[in-house]
Amino acid sequence: MPLKKYNPVTPSSRYKLLPDFAEITKKTPEKSLLVTLKKSGGRNNNGRITCRHRGGGHKRKYRMIDFRRQRLDDTAKVVGIEYDPNRSARIALIEYGDGQKSYILAPRNLEVGAEVQAGEKAPIKPGNALPLSKIPTGTVIHNVEIVPGRGGQVARSAGQSCILNNREGDYALIKMPSGEIRKINVKCFATIGVVGNSDHMNVQSAKAGRTRWKGIRPTVRGMCMNPVDHPNGGGEGKSKSGGGRQHLKSPWGHAKGQTTRKKYKPSNKFIVQRAKKKRRG
Repeated sequence: MPLKKYNPVTPSSRYKLLPDFAEITKKTPEKSLLVTLKKSGGRNNNGRITCRHRGGGHKRKYRMIDFRRQRLDDTAKVVGIEYDPNRSARIALIEYGDGQKSYILAPRNLEVGAEVQAGEKAPIKPGNALPLSKIPTGTVIHNVEIVPGRGGQVARSAGQSCILNNREGDYALIKMPSGEIRKINVKCFATIGVVGNSDHMNVQSAKAGRTRWKGIRPTVRGMCMNPVDHPNGGGEGKSKSGGGRQHLKSPWGHAKGQTTRKKYKPSNKFIVQRAKKKRRG
């Protein structure tokens, strides 16, 4: 997916880099697969804000994506590639022989007219879903299940993929996008290929309004606040001390860079190798 650069006729178009949507073949979504999406504004069921900087934005309808691929050994044909406002990846509309339609994540190089299939006997090609026990080692996969039958949960965003490194008994060793190597049951399904729209990470909106359209509100730095509002607030001018020597924190006391994962977690036994930490230069 190439990006489109604009002539700098306005300040907002000077640095703008947006997708050209060349891979999109179908503009209107399938009505039978749409669900009304109610906005929460970052509030929980009690009305309290649990996720800051959310609100507004353009109205959306949720597209029902088939992450489970339950129709085994049934061949479906790709009808179109569509834009999904709820995710960074593109989605593909597929149609089975009996007329049933569903959405799947569109992997790279999946074209209209191609046939996709799910099951143990499916061929190894992009868009096909197989259990990890039937996928050759070294294969690039996405939409990987963690629990058999739950549906894909890993590597679902644009350009993401995992690698099937090896198999040990009832478990497969999967290299995650983070670099972590984790054991996953070989009965879990995964889809062949890399998620499409890999240039999404290079998109530059170039203006604040485009972020507001997504429902993201402005973020104010803690250093700009008063001590009553934030641990980093206060001080004279651009003070990094806040009136006294202190470590940078969030409003809830988390130190900068502190890990939030629980120390003793049941899934720790499935982690073979932790993700490599980036060096701070």
